[in-house]
Amino acid sequence: MAAVGSNDTIAALASAPGQAGVAVVRVSGPAVPEIAKALIGRLPEPRYAALAGFVDAEGQAIDHGLALYFAAPASFTGEHVLELHGHGSPVLVDLLLARIVELGARLAGPGEFSQRAFFNDKISLDQAEAIADAIAAGSQVSARAAIRSLEGAFAREVEALTAALTALRVYTEAAIDFPDEDDVDFLGDGQILGQLDAIAADLAGLRQCAAQGAGFRDGLRLVILGRPNVGKSSLLNRLARRETAIVTEIAGTTRDVLHEQLSIDGLPLTLVDTAGLRETDDPVEAEGVRRARAELAGADRVLLVIDDREGLTEADRALLAEVDAQVGVTLIANKVDLSGGLPGSGRIAEREAVRVAAIDGRGFDALAHHLKTLAGVGDQAEPAFVARRRHLAALDTAAAALAAGRERLVNDAAGDLLAEELRAAQTALGEITGQVTSEDLLGAIFTSFCIGK
Repeated sequence: MAAVGSNDTIAALASAPGQAGVAVVRVSGPAVPEIAKALIGRLPEPRYAALAGFVDAEGQAIDHGLALYFAAPASFTGEHVLELHGHGSPVLVDLLLARIVELGARLAGPGEFSQRAFFNDKISLDQAEAIADAIAAGSQVSARAAIRSLEGAFAREVEALTAALTALRVYTEAAIDFPDEDDVDFLGDGQILGQLDAIAADLAGLRQCAAQGAGFRDGLRLVILGRPNVGKSSLLNRLARRETAIVTEIAGTTRDVLHEQLSIDGLPLTLVDTAGLRETDDPVEAEGVRRARAELAGADRVLLVIDDREGLTEADRALLAEVDAQVGVTLIANKVDLSGGLPGSGRIAEREAVRVAAIDGRGFDALAHHLKTLAGVGDQAEPAFVARRRHLAALDTAAAALAAGRERLVNDAAGDLLAEELRAAQTALGEITGQVTSEDLLGAIFTSFCIGK
C-alpha cells in the first residue's frame, strides 16, 4: 500500500503536553534529511543518539538535546523519521515545532504516524488499534494484553484462520471445476466437511479469546440505584476501597451523580452512584434524579441495591420495572450483617442477586466474580490479546458465514454456495487486520488516536 500523504512531512509533540523534564518531537516524511540539516546542522547517523543544538533561521538556539534519526524504511512509519528530545517546556516545544513547519513540514493530525505505519505495511490495523489501547489502558492486565496485540498475537491467529480458509476455498473450487476427476466425489468425500468443521472450531476458540480481550478492554459501566438508605454509597465506597461518597442516615444525602474509576482483578469498572429514582420536592435532589435517569442510557448494567432485611419491597419493584426495559439488572441485597442472611450469589424473585455486607465486605468476592462473568472474563487468566467490539462483530460474521456454508454443503451439496460463504468469512477476517477496509472505518479508528501517535 502507498502511504496516504506520503509526499509531505508531518511533525508533532509525541510526549504528553505540559511541563515535563523531557519533551519528544517526532517528524516523519521525505523532507526529514533536509529538515535535520537545517535544524541541527547535520543528518545524524541512523539509530544513534546525537547531542545537538536546535536552531532557528538566524542560527540562534531554540533548545538543545538529543536527535535520533531512523532512515526509511526501517522506522515506525516506514518513512524517514527524526525524533528530537528536548526540554519539556511548552514554549520551547512550540518554538521548535514552528521552526520545523517553517522548514517544510506540517502539523500531524490525530493518529497520523500510526496511519502511515499501517499504509506502509509496518503494522496491521488491529496492531494500530492496540497502540491506542496500550496508551489508554486502565489496568495492568489490559495494558499487557494490548502490548501482546501490538506484538501481533491477535493478527497471527487471524492470519492462520485466513490461510486455512484460503486452502479450503482452493480445494472447494477445484472440486467444482473438476467434478468427475478420477471418479472421486470431492464434495462428498468428507474432507471438505472435516476441514470446515476444524476451521469453525478454531474460529470459536478465537471468538472466546477475543470476547475475553474485549471485556478487559471495555470493562463495565455500572449504575448503582436503590431506595434511600439501602447502602448505595456504602457499596460504592467498599468497591472503591475508599470513602468516595458521603454516607449518613439522612435520606437524599447523594444529590449529584458520582463517578468512580477502578478495576477488579484487571477488569476496568466505571461505577456511577446516583441520587436514586424517586419523586421529590427538593429542586436540587430532583436534578440529581434527572441525572440518574440520564446515566441509564450509557449503562452496561444496573446494580439495584435493596435492604436484605426487608427483601424486595413494592418500591424496589417499581424501580425494577422502570429500569428493566432499558438495561440488565443485578439485585444487590445489602446489610446481611444485620439480616443474618448468607452472603454470596443467588436469586431473588427469579433475578440474579448477590447478598453482601457493604459495611465489612462480606459477599464482595462473589460480587467480583459476578461482575467479571458479566464482562465475559470470568475468573480466567489474563487475555491473550486485546480486542474491540468491531473485532467481535467481524468474528461473528465469519462464524455465521461458515455455518451457512456448512448447511449448503450438507443439505444441498452446493459447492459454489459454500465457496461464496468461505469468501464472505475471509472478507470478515480481513476487516480485522486491515486487508479489507473502508475509508470510513480508517477515519473512525485513526481520528480517535492522540496527536503524535
